[in-house]
Order: sequence, then C-alpha cells, then structure tokens
Amino acid sequence: MASKIKKLRLRPSARDRRRYFLVRARNEDVEKAILNYVGILGFARSAYMKVNLDAGDFKLEIGNGYIIGSCLVGSLDEVRAGLALVGIRVERVSGTLRGLKEKK
Repeated sequence: MASKIKKLRLRPSARDRRRYFLVRARNEDVEKAILNYVGILGFARSAYMKVNLDAGDFKLEIGNGYIIGSCLVGSLDEVRAGLALVGIRVERVSGTLRGLKEKK
C-alpha cells in the first residue's frame, strides 16, 4: 500500500521574496565578494544561493562563465554593491528565472 505524501505549501505571504541575478563569475568569487562587503551576518541575512539549473523540468541555457544567483529583495542593493567593489558586473536582475531567460 503506497500512500501519497502530501506536499506542504507555504502561503504566499510567508514565502521569501527573492531576486535572481546573472553574473559572469565563479560562485566562489561571488560568495567571497558578498562576505567581504557585508560580513557573515549580512551574508546570512541576504540568503544568497547559487541557482542549480539542472534541477526540475525548467531548462535555461546560459553561456560559459555565467552563473545565476539569488538573494532576498531587501539585500539586493548590498549584494550588488559588494559585487561591484571587486569588479563583478551584474548583467541582469529579475524576479523570476523565466524573466532572466526572456530578457536575453
């Protein structure tokens, strides 16, 4: 008897509001730049994540050397400033992954 497991969903008001950004750099360089600018506590508050493009059905083709990162809306300016200080340029910012794809 295999029973289906019901997935729990968050209400829209409880979800994190995230922004996705496209940069031409390695993930280690992005993390180091954010850490140097805002520190450990600021890095935790920004909730930075590298987006894994191989997961799920959604496929987004980006060129070599590009990564997609995401952070919370409230800390986007701090993340952009930290990246700019080390010379990493943010190519695009969007509220959805699909939006990054359409702007290409």
